[in-house]
Amino acid sequence: MATPRLALDHLHKNYGTAAAVADVSLSVSAGEVVCLLGPSGCGKSTTLRIAAGVEHQDRGSVSIDGQTVSDATCHNPPERRSVGLMFQDFALFPHLTVAKNVAFGLRKTDRSSRTRIAMEYLDRVGMSGHAAKFPHELSGGEQQRVALARALAPRPRVMLMDEPFSGLDNRLRDDVRDTALAVLKDEGAAVLLVTHDPEEALRMADRIALMRAGRIVQIGAPYHIYNNPVDRTTAAFFSDLNVIHGEVSSRQTDTPFGLFLTPGLVDGADVEIIVRPQHLKIELDEGDPPKPNIKTGVPAPGTVTRSRFMGPGSLIEVRMDHDNSLLRATLPGVFTPDSGTRVWLSLRRESCFLFPCANQSKVASPFEPQVIKVEKSNSDAEQSSTHVT
Repeated sequence: MATPRLALDHLHKNYGTAAAVADVSLSVSAGEVVCLLGPSGCGKSTTLRIAAGVEHQDRGSVSIDGQTVSDATCHNPPERRSVGLMFQDFALFPHLTVAKNVAFGLRKTDRSSRTRIAMEYLDRVGMSGHAAKFPHELSGGEQQRVALARALAPRPRVMLMDEPFSGLDNRLRDDVRDTALAVLKDEGAAVLLVTHDPEEALRMADRIALMRAGRIVQIGAPYHIYNNPVDRTTAAFFSDLNVIHGEVSSRQTDTPFGLFLTPGLVDGADVEIIVRPQHLKIELDEGDPPKPNIKTGVPAPGTVTRSRFMGPGSLIEVRMDHDNSLLRATLPGVFTPDSGTRVWLSLRRESCFLFPCANQSKVASPFEPQVIKVEKSNSDAEQSSTHVT
């Protein structure tokens, strides 16, 4: 395998008795975008600052192209690491023109080449027509494009980005992110991007490293993490969730939506069956209940408490008969039944997740929750069951 452009190996960083980073290992290859994703205070920015050389880890090492730049015996400053830095506040010099801001990082380049290189990178981010302006004459999105050009102009091997787009409004943010991603990919730099926005991580990352309490709890391609979350908290970070509670009996859990097999849990264990709102199906109650089927299991009755049109689709809240819980479904198009409307709710079983409840001790064997897989059966009773693999 090729040597990673950036490698973080067993990083630890404490502030007093609090562990900001706890045994973080991560690698980023040339041309790859890896997002450090997590809530505020999870340690992602500290990890980035250690990679940049702004912070010094207590233990562990940082390597670039196989060369150690920081460990217990050495610590290269940022300017000796060939890294580019981008932050939320842009950090442009207000007294310099756009062109001179970009050229500022090229002080080691001969003077005759600085303007040419600066204009080349301004052109790549669509800002060459603003070269003579000052930062205060630009919009937020334009300033961020200039900051990107300035960070890229020295051709860093590693680009480190800390919430660089969070100060922009939504519509502008998408445009600037797309421009940045295209330029970064074209440059072939290894990109480590810190963000608290799961949509941004899904949009930009080749891989996502989800952090919690100073640790990486799951890392993988966006599709993998979204569709195979390691726990309920991970699943909830990417979207709203519906939670259906159950109790294991004879290694299976019976619910109003059908039977779920839970081979890794012993009798009496509490479980949570998780389904996203877009994976629920609603049918109006017109007398006879809909027939169960292998894909959606057994329909369960409920009453609409509220519905509203959300633009891309409709959100419907249903109070379930069996336990008075409230489940939320999102459907494409316009579907806004009145409050009090009786409905049948079913779920896409292949899109469900099953997890033991938090602090669950009644586990028969090491339990690694995964997406529930539908297994075809012959009998009607078996047709409403699923297996955890």
